[in-house]
Amino acid sequence: MAKRNTPTKQLILDSLKKSKSAVSQEILQKELGEAVDRATIYRVLNSFCDDGIVHKILGDDGKYYFAFCVNCSEKKHRHNHFHFKCLNCGKIECLPNEVEVKLPVGYRSVNFNGFISGYCSECSH
Repeated sequence: MAKRNTPTKQLILDSLKKSKSAVSQEILQKELGEAVDRATIYRVLNSFCDDGIVHKILGDDGKYYFAFCVNCSEKKHRHNHFHFKCLNCGKIECLPNEVEVKLPVGYRSVNFNGFISGYCSECSH
């Protein structure tokens, strides 16, 4: 059964698309104001993850951030890469290089969450 695109989903999707950084539920809540409640934002973000529209990043602060992967040529997020958080400007972004982790025989990877913090190219000068 196809999922319905509601005005609320479209509002959240538009906010994610225009963001230059991965965003948390709290950031979206501030941006959207009272137009969408917290529970709906979480539900829609998780639905977008399940559908492969965005991917979820566990930040060094324990919060989840959501982003479109600019490095994916497919609709679904299917590769492993590091995420970078700038300690100065706070931007969280996907790094372009894929990471290959060699696991012991018999192990199978389902998810990868690599997170690096430091200073982005704009803030490191």
